[in-house]
Amino acid sequence: MKLKLKKQWTNGETALQRFNTAFLRYTDKLNELKIILNNRFQVLQDLFKEVLTTMDDNWKGIKETLTSTCQGVLDLNKHHHKAWISIESLDKIQKRKNQKSAINNIQPNKNRGSQGAS
Repeated sequence: MKLKLKKQWTNGETALQRFNTAFLRYTDKLNELKIILNNRFQVLQDLFKEVLTTMDDNWKGIKETLTSTCQGVLDLNKHHHKAWISIESLDKIQKRKNQKSAINNIQPNKNRGSQGAS
């Protein structure tokens, strides 16, 4: 059987950054994020007033401010991959294999004894 794999084309974009938003439940982290964002956006707003910029430049500045602040305060979300097979399942598989091998070792001996008596 042949499998055809579809090639994934990338256009040079980076992966989406997911931040640990569970920290926002804590009031001290939430207040810290609010204060830092207010300060940075105030500086960014003053910069936009001084220099005539395009909408794209404004968006890049806002995006950079948000991502850098969230990265500093919230950190990135850690990926916890769930184990494919649990330890309990592996133990059950091994137990079943042992039982099957024990049954297979017993059955040929019974068949030999019945054939010799006839």
